[in-house]
Amino acid sequence: MSEETKNVDAQNADAPVVSLKESNPEQFLKEFDWHNYKEGIDVVDTAELEEFEKLVAENFVDTLNDEVVEGTVINITDRDAIIDINAKSEGVISLNEFRYNPDLKVGDKVEVLIDVREDATGQLILSHRKARVIKAWERVNNAHDTGEIVNGFVKCRTKGGMIVDVFGIEAFLPGSQIDVKPIRDYDAYVGKTMEFKVVKINHEFKNVVVSHKALIEADIEEQKKEIIGQLEKGQVLEGVVKNVTSYGVFVDLGGVDGLIHITDLSWSRINHPNEIVELDQKLNVVILDFDEAKTRIQLGLKQLKAHPWEALDKDLTIGNKVKGKVVVIADYGAFIEVEEGVEGLIHVSEMSWSTHLRSAQDFVKVGDEVEAVVLTLDRDERKMSLGIKQLTPDPWTDITAKYPVGSKHTGVVRNFTNFGVFVELEEGIDGLIYISDLSWTKKIKHPSDFTNVGDKLEVVVLELDVEGRKLSLGHKQVEDNPWDQYEAEFAVGTKHTAKIADIVDKGATIDFNDNIVAFVPSRHLEKEDGSKLVKGEEAEFQIIEFSKEFKRVVASHTALFKAEEAKIVKQAAKKAASSASEKTTLGDIDALADLKAKMEKGGN
Repeated sequence: MSEETKNVDAQNADAPVVSLKESNPEQFLKEFDWHNYKEGIDVVDTAELEEFEKLVAENFVDTLNDEVVEGTVINITDRDAIIDINAKSEGVISLNEFRYNPDLKVGDKVEVLIDVREDATGQLILSHRKARVIKAWERVNNAHDTGEIVNGFVKCRTKGGMIVDVFGIEAFLPGSQIDVKPIRDYDAYVGKTMEFKVVKINHEFKNVVVSHKALIEADIEEQKKEIIGQLEKGQVLEGVVKNVTSYGVFVDLGGVDGLIHITDLSWSRINHPNEIVELDQKLNVVILDFDEAKTRIQLGLKQLKAHPWEALDKDLTIGNKVKGKVVVIADYGAFIEVEEGVEGLIHVSEMSWSTHLRSAQDFVKVGDEVEAVVLTLDRDERKMSLGIKQLTPDPWTDITAKYPVGSKHTGVVRNFTNFGVFVELEEGIDGLIYISDLSWTKKIKHPSDFTNVGDKLEVVVLELDVEGRKLSLGHKQVEDNPWDQYEAEFAVGTKHTAKIADIVDKGATIDFNDNIVAFVPSRHLEKEDGSKLVKGEEAEFQIIEFSKEFKRVVASHTALFKAEEAKIVKQAAKKAASSASEKTTLGDIDALADLKAKMEKGGN
């Protein structure tokens, strides 16, 4: 320092100090720290305060911030781990939060979150578990956004899949996302560490879904395109049965799957593919078709063998007998497998000589071994029709001798129609009884009111049409027509005693016997005293109408006394007429006598 400068400083030192308060009171009051003055805090130099705040910022964490910070383990007790996070004091974390890491030691770096800034004892409480969760969610979200592959530990099975530990978060692994192949043993994956891709995050419910299948699908798609690019129709490849479903079999061709539809497994009919193949079975298949765009491959197994029709016996012809098993039954007939892959149809009309068709199930069932006759054979179209009834003689051959018109027989009721009943006299011989030929006396609205299917009925052959193979039968003709007898017994004018059976519309009915139900019009119910007959009342009736053709009988009670009155009136009228006639005759005689006298007198 120069001498001149020293002299100036000495002079300044000796000069009186003028404070801001004295030199500029207004500025002093404006800048004065009233808070520190009221709290009794000494004034600190501004530069020193700024230096202190800088040191605090560099060496201590902000305990008001919820961000995860890194700390160092400085001590481990029986229960806790003491962590230094460069705060005003060390923090404490329970060792329970480090159970996943039994090798924790002094000096290890751990992520922590300030849980309680100061407990009752002034201790800083930290949480490693919460810090792991926050960091884990950050890593999971980042993996989901970037497509990063993560490692996870398969903890256990759950409904529909597995639970996987990813960064300490329990994620769900659906069963369909474990592998590209169907999983048959889920327990085999428990306890394994595998690679996964985070495919879905539900932030509202804190759910994470991961997939292992997604990692290998991309590679598989590339393999598929490469393999499909080398495929040709008709090419034979070796594969392994990967999955068996009700509609077909999936075969692994070495990185790409193909489907054998159930219809392409065997030339014979099968109910389920597991009748032909089983899981993990190696087999040769032929490429039937493929779609490069959709990476679909259609395979065939039966096509590796010659079509059974080509190996069919060359000598087989129409009229030959064959044996086979019933494989399918439909309403119209049954399919018979005469050789593996060769089927013939027996139409229901070829199962029985009867013209009254029934269901094929009435004759055969699936699995039956049957013998049949070849009716038609088309090798080009690979079609064959068979018949069973041809194995027995046609019952209509001697029908006129067995069932002549007028002959009586007993048959079984097989079916109803609105107009009659079909009765089977023997296998192949059916006849129809019209509803009008069921009873002489009963009025039948429907055949089911008279008989039941399976009942036996006595019948008479009324008509026989050999060419049309039709029989007309009658049931009532088994007995004489009782109306022939009733025609005389209940002739018009005959009188009978009976009770009123029922009061009906416009009259009443009376039962003369089991077959004769007569109708009495209302005006014919009147009794002689003017009252009317009532239900259950017995009285005498006179038949006033009888029709055998329409089976109609009409009776009257009133006619009995009305006829008597009419008789009396008639007799009185006759008597009066007779008396009048006598008077007229005598008068005429007198007149004639007078006329004669006058004539005689005039003549004189």
